[in-house]
Amino acid sequence: MPRFYCPAPLHTGELLELPAGAARHVQVLRLQPGDSITLFNHGPGWEVGSSVSSPGGEFAATVTQMGRSHVQVQVGAHQPVEREAARAVHLALAMPANERMDWLVEKATELGVASIQPLMSERSVLRLSGERADKKIAHWQSVAVSACEQCGGNRVPLVHPVTSLGHWLRALPGDETAGAGQHATARLLLSLREGSRPLRTTPSGDLVQKVVFLSGPEGGFSAAEEDAVLAYGFVAVSLGARVLRAETAALTALAWLV
Repeated sequence: MPRFYCPAPLHTGELLELPAGAARHVQVLRLQPGDSITLFNHGPGWEVGSSVSSPGGEFAATVTQMGRSHVQVQVGAHQPVEREAARAVHLALAMPANERMDWLVEKATELGVASIQPLMSERSVLRLSGERADKKIAHWQSVAVSACEQCGGNRVPLVHPVTSLGHWLRALPGDETAGAGQHATARLLLSLREGSRPLRTTPSGDLVQKVVFLSGPEGGFSAAEEDAVLAYGFVAVSLGARVLRAETAALTALAWLV
């Protein structure tokens, strides 16, 4: 059954005009009155509390009217199903160039990432600011929505505004700088430096409820950048002896962590 993100309050029995994005998608699929769809409305930022008044999960709905630019549906029964990861994993990474960031956002959403923080670092090829950065974030957020609709997730991850590594570090909440065993939060840095712990040996299960995972650009972070990151309470971890592409490494780690 086709699934659509609908960033509006959903209540069983109500007649609802779908937002423009969802309406266009319904029209592209050439659905007709009487056809059944599924709606969900937990959007970007759900992990820190959504502004949408909703019991979560998803709702059955039926198309009632089709117009040139609008689609009306009747919201049906609520299904309290959730398909999210057992713990929130927040991925921060130096953006890969070209279309690889699109692919990464799509796959990270499918895997169940809670949020994505695009960063610029010393070795970053892609550098964004101003209107260009805003357009990219809007595009990546739409990629996350589409991936969530496709994969069965009910909570769209937030794609944060682009910022520098240093600015992001300074903005981290101070109460998370201690180890995972004390605050149920793990801060992990993917690194090739000597002494990095294998990712598979990091704390898991009930001990860690939230993970902030930082991954670098092609070529990795500089030594000075890694030193700065570690000073903020991150633990250096590795995926083994092989050197993976930036987007491959980030997704491999995410698949392990969720």
